[in-house]
Amino acid sequence: MNYKFYDLIVKPVVTEKSTLASECKKYIFLVQRNANKYNISKAIEGIFNVNVIKVNIINMIGKTKRFKGTLGKQGDRKKAIVTVAKDQVIDFGVGGVK
Repeated sequence: MNYKFYDLIVKPVVTEKSTLASECKKYIFLVQRNANKYNISKAIEGIFNVNVIKVNIINMIGKTKRFKGTLGKQGDRKKAIVTVAKDQVIDFGVGGVK
């Protein structure tokens, strides 16, 4: 495994909506802003030993927020929705593949 794989994938998104999506073999990850679909696919295959079928990317622009009277901006983020093969599952609770 390459250390760049772990640098590219920031963390998995574990919410109620992403848990429902995992039943359709779709898993959601926060990734680095400079990541592309090819690099994300290779990183997921290298870390979790699964076959990636498709990768969709969402660029999320940070919102402007007010904190104690001063304006600030949340950081921009990038999400990747990764679809894996039908017979494979990524289990985030254990940290591996079932």
